[in-house]
Formats: sequence, C-alpha cells, structure tokens
Amino acid sequence: MPEVSLATHHVMQANKSKNTKPELEVRRALREAGLSGYRLHWKKAPGKPDICYPGRRVAIFVNGCFWHRCPHCNLALPKTNVEFWREKFARNQSRDARDNAQLVAAGWTVIVVWECRLKKGRFDRSMAQIETEVRACERGGHRPGRVVEVGSPPAWWYRRAFVRSRARH
Repeated sequence: MPEVSLATHHVMQANKSKNTKPELEVRRALREAGLSGYRLHWKKAPGKPDICYPGRRVAIFVNGCFWHRCPHCNLALPKTNVEFWREKFARNQSRDARDNAQLVAAGWTVIVVWECRLKKGRFDRSMAQIETEVRACERGGHRPGRVVEVGSPPAWWYRRAFVRSRARH
C-alpha cells in the first residue's frame, strides 16, 4: 500500500466516524417521529451500523459521499496519491458490501442513506422513506433480508428503464 503523507494522515484522523452531522440529524428526526429505542454502533450487528433497531432487525448506515463513494455524486478521485485513494475507497466499498451481505443473510433490513440525500430539499423526503421502512419492520409488513437505498429509484424503475432503452435500439 502506498505511503501517505503526515499531513494527509492528520486530516484523515480528524474525520469523525461516529456522531457526524448527518448521523445526528437522522437520529434527531427519528426521535421526533417517535422512533426512539435504537442502539448506536451496535457491536453485535455486522458492520456496527450507525443506527440499529435490534428488535425490528433494522440497520441504518448514514454514509458520507466522499468516503463511501456515493453513486449519486460521481465524485472525482483526489489528484495526488491516486493509487492510495483508489485502494482506500475500494476497501471501504468492499467492507460496506460485506457488512450489508452479512446483515441481509441474517434477515435484517439494511437502510443506506447517503449524505447528499440529507441536504436541504431532500431531507424530509429521505426521512419519510426511512420512517416508512422502519415502521414496516415494526409491524412485520416487510420482506426480511434486503437492502434499501434511500433516495434511489426502486428496482422496478431500473427494469422499466432498461426495457425502454433496449426498445429504442
């Protein structure tokens, strides 16, 4: 693995992994919606989800767009030490996929919300989707063992778009 400069090391160390602003906003909104009783960074769940409802088997990950490589933002790689960053981001994405797969295999509903989906103009819609998913798990009205990406079109939308694009060619 390429070496990283001392300055970069300090910058990376200063980035918080817990209690980030987006995470705190999601937790506040969940409490306001009457969905308290969650665990924070619960060690018994694979990947130690940011917010976890063990009884409902719901794990919520609040992902930063830069570190987890948001599919919506299409962020560029840093211009220096490119190989280091490529490897770092690949490890992060691999770990995220592994943790999600382990949770799904254990029958959990995994909710992934990207930092950009919590910005002004999107926050209320994203929180409504999170709240709907958590409440559905409470009532047992969900299919266990799945990943829900907040703010993304549902799977049927992608199938429909694929069929339409194939019909044009």
